[in-house]
Order: sequence, then structure tokens, then C-alpha cells
Amino acid sequence: MSTLSRVIRRDRRAGRALLTGREPEAAGVRRPDPLSELGLDAVAEKGVGGQVFLREQKHLAQAPVLVPDAQVVHTPAVRSVLRTVAHAAAVGAVVCLYGDAGQGKTVALQYALSPLPHPARVRRVHVGVHPTVPELRRVLGDALELGRRLPRGAGETDLMLVNALRQPRVLVLDEAQRLPGPALEFLRGLWDHPDTDTALLLACAGSERALRRVPALASRVLTWELVPRLRRREVAAAMAAFHPLWEVVSEDDVVWVDEHVGHGNFRTWAKLTSHLTAETYGKSRAVVDRRLLERACARLMGPL
Repeated sequence: MSTLSRVIRRDRRAGRALLTGREPEAAGVRRPDPLSELGLDAVAEKGVGGQVFLREQKHLAQAPVLVPDAQVVHTPAVRSVLRTVAHAAAVGAVVCLYGDAGQGKTVALQYALSPLPHPARVRRVHVGVHPTVPELRRVLGDALELGRRLPRGAGETDLMLVNALRQPRVLVLDEAQRLPGPALEFLRGLWDHPDTDTALLLACAGSERALRRVPALASRVLTWELVPRLRRREVAAAMAAFHPLWEVVSEDDVVWVDEHVGHGNFRTWAKLTSHLTAETYGKSRAVVDRRLLERACARLMGPL
């Protein structure tokens, strides 16, 4: 069972479909379902010859989910982030992931990190607002699991950080716009070292403006990856792929919602979907009409 569990979980992470055949049951004897013991969230669908296909219940790659049954949508922006992250991880480069708030940067980044060959080598750096260089040293040491071994001297600490960055890893620094100039210069010095083999992903709205203030670091960015808002012609198909609730909504209604509230912002659409699923929860035949959409949109618009 442990081997089967490990193999299935590996294949689920890789996005492969799961297929199983059932043995005939003896009269009056009900066999336990081994897949249920693995704790897999799956929906059984009868296939040809009595085989059972297991359709994986996809989640947003461990990103915060407002809506049950939501799925990662393979928009052109998500596919581009997948390629960029894989490229940066392979060559140990610096990447800037930017775009307006709510466009799906975090979800796309989480989704792109999950299929990397060595997910355990992904490290996250959490910084406060305008951290000093000593504070940045400390959080980098924590991310690289050096916290308890860091010496007091700045020079010795920097040498230990450089040695740790020689390993092929991916360092994710979200909220990069919080970093002041001296902290960004410190990062530039670490990634200037010829032995550094760790990729650095700098992300968040406004991160590109922060990096532009330090030209020496900006010049070392391999890819400036913009995550744009959904274009109007993409919205209907993207929402139908995002959640089954939108599959039965007319395209005219989707366009109306996008013009009044959505504006191509994925976070806004996710919140709207959350309101609609709450409104239709428990109803055998949930109808999402213009009246229901107007009521859900009103909850997002806030006080005027």
C-alpha cells in the first residue's frame, strides 16, 4: 500500500490520469476500495468494459482557493509562466514576475513550481516592509535552513549564504516591491557571485518598478514576465474551464459581468464564483441568470 500510495501521488503531481480495473467480487463479500484508503479526492466514472476512470479533483497547486472544484486554467499567461520558471530553474537565473494585483501571478507561480523535478529545493523568502540588509540576511538564512548556524559577522554570514547558493535551487521572493535599494543591492551582490547556481524569482505587483531602481540588478534579470488581465474574448472560455458553474452561463451574461465588475481580473472572477456557489449550494437545479449575477456583482462593488 505504501508503494502504491507513493506511485499514485507522484503521478497525480505530474497530472497523469489514473485508471484502475476492478476484480470481480465474491457473492456477499464487499472488497474495500484501496484507493479510498489513500485519501485521494477523485470522482469515479464508468468506462468501457466496466473499468473505472478516476478523474482527479484538481486544486490550485496549493494556492489559496476561494471556490471548491476550481481548476487551474491554462491561459496563455499561465503557459508562459510555466516555461519561464522551468527555464530559470534550469539555468539558475533571475526572473521578475509582475502584473496588477489579482491577475493570477501567485496561482500561476505555484502551479509552475509544482512540477519541478526537485520540489523540495524550492525555498520561499518572506520579507517585511522595507527590510534592512541584516534583516534580509536573516530571512535568507532561514529560507536556506542556515538560521541556527549563521555567525554574527556580516562577512562570514555572506560567505555562508554564497556557499548555500551554490546548490541548484529555486528561491522565491514574493512581495519584492517591499525591498529598498540597499536590500536589492545586497541581492545583486549575491547573484553576481560566479558560483551562484540558485534561481531567484522576484514576484508581486510593482516588483518591476522596484527592480528598475537598481539598474545593476535589473540588468541581470533573464525574463520580465508580465501576467496580464484576461482579454475580453478569453473570459468566457477561461471561466468555463475555471469552474463548471460558468459552463451554463450565456456568453452575453459573461461579457456583461466582465464589463461591469470582472474587468479581466482573475481574483475578482474567483470571488464572484464564490458568491454564486454559495447562492446555488444545495439546489438540485441551480440556474445562474442575470438576476442572480446582478445580486452577486452588487456584493463585490462595495459602497459607492
